[in-house]
Amino acid sequence: MAALWTCTLLCGVLAATVAQATFSTPAVLILGPEVIKERLTQELQDHNATAVLQQLPLLSAMREESSRRSFLLSGLLDTILRHVVWLKITSASIPQLQLQLSAQDQELVVKIPLDLVAGLNTPLVKSMVELHLQSEVQAHVTATASPAGPALLVLSDCFNRQGSLRISLLRKLSFSTNLIEKQVTSLLMPALPRLVKTQLCPVIQAAFEDTYAGFLRLVRAPIPLSPGGLLFDLLSSAIEDSAIQLNLQAKLLDSQREVTNWLNDTSASLAVPALGSAPFSFVLRQDVLNAVVAALFPPGKLAVQLDYVLPDLAGELKSGIKGINEQAAGKLDRTQLVKLQTRKTPQLLLSQGGAQATQLIVLDLFPTNKAQRPLFTLGIEAKSEAQFYLQGDRLALNFNNISIDRIKLMNSDMKLFNPELLKDILSRILESTLLSTENGKLRTGIPMLMVKALGYESATLSLTTDALVLTPADSNSPVSCC
Repeated sequence: MAALWTCTLLCGVLAATVAQATFSTPAVLILGPEVIKERLTQELQDHNATAVLQQLPLLSAMREESSRRSFLLSGLLDTILRHVVWLKITSASIPQLQLQLSAQDQELVVKIPLDLVAGLNTPLVKSMVELHLQSEVQAHVTATASPAGPALLVLSDCFNRQGSLRISLLRKLSFSTNLIEKQVTSLLMPALPRLVKTQLCPVIQAAFEDTYAGFLRLVRAPIPLSPGGLLFDLLSSAIEDSAIQLNLQAKLLDSQREVTNWLNDTSASLAVPALGSAPFSFVLRQDVLNAVVAALFPPGKLAVQLDYVLPDLAGELKSGIKGINEQAAGKLDRTQLVKLQTRKTPQLLLSQGGAQATQLIVLDLFPTNKAQRPLFTLGIEAKSEAQFYLQGDRLALNFNNISIDRIKLMNSDMKLFNPELLKDILSRILESTLLSTENGKLRTGIPMLMVKALGYESATLSLTTDALVLTPADSNSPVSCC
């Protein structure tokens, strides 16, 4: 655990060095080219893109093309076209997609290569003529503002990239075969791009829409807390450095799914680290983490009979009080009771060097469990180390090494005294009682199913000055060393 914490601190330092953009949004999900390509490729398969390619009506498209320029047709071309029995795609594949940032602002270029083999049967040649067709379809993804809602991503300008179409014979059988290939190519060169535009581009459009909708479903999936839940929704979409960036709003729900806290304070900034080579990153602002901690355990009370639970600490406390007021120490019996009341839930403070949790505590010491008045009441400002870690698919938090920053005597049923004299023993009592109780409630963690939903087995954490960053553990991102 110590090694994990050390690495988390180092990750925080590295993350801070690459922070390049600041937003006023509670959370950000950045999806890199690798994730986008994988999801879009899968959607193209699900939409049967290769089957659509195999069904392209090449022959009818060639005939339409010939009718457009019939006055230019030579007798040979006319003869060949009339004697084509059939022409169709016999095999089709879509090699690896490519993504790149466009020269236009807020625009992503998707390049979809096509690798096709077409068979042509004509009595002019004894065997089937096979043509190899290679081309590249381009489509542009842009962020479009909507007056009725957040900015969304749309795919537009789908077309065959000019000059990308190449047609060649797979086998050069004879002079007549080469001649047929030349004449057919002259018609396919303009006909195929039109077929791609009308037949394939709508499939690409639908595949992207489903890819984008899948990303939105992913971020909108409720994260259960106990009680209540955490819910994200889209504020805006953007294109940043060949990646899709989803800026998210956040809200907390109670057990009846009623909103208890909107976390959209625009005055709170979020420095988003550069994605680097990581497939994706999920960035949570500090106030979101604080709200989750508050939902897991709201301010409450804790009563401990020290002699039964922590007899050694009970003896040390009694000795400390005896040094201040011997008469008061004599009132303490084996049922002495420490009552702790947290005025606020712990507040997380993130930094490049790690995280701390601060909290305000009221401590009452009753000499017996029947006493109506406390021997004294103290106001305590305490802090502890806050350690984030992943436990399976859950984000968990642990508090360690509580210390008292300030301590004030609020009420005393014995003479006035300096509470600093009890600071050390009270710190150990808080460590053994309050911190162990809080850690027990935090141990269940927060489900982070996004990692596996995006196809990765494990994740890693890093800290910046105002956020927690989640990235896949097997990436080489500079912000994810742990």
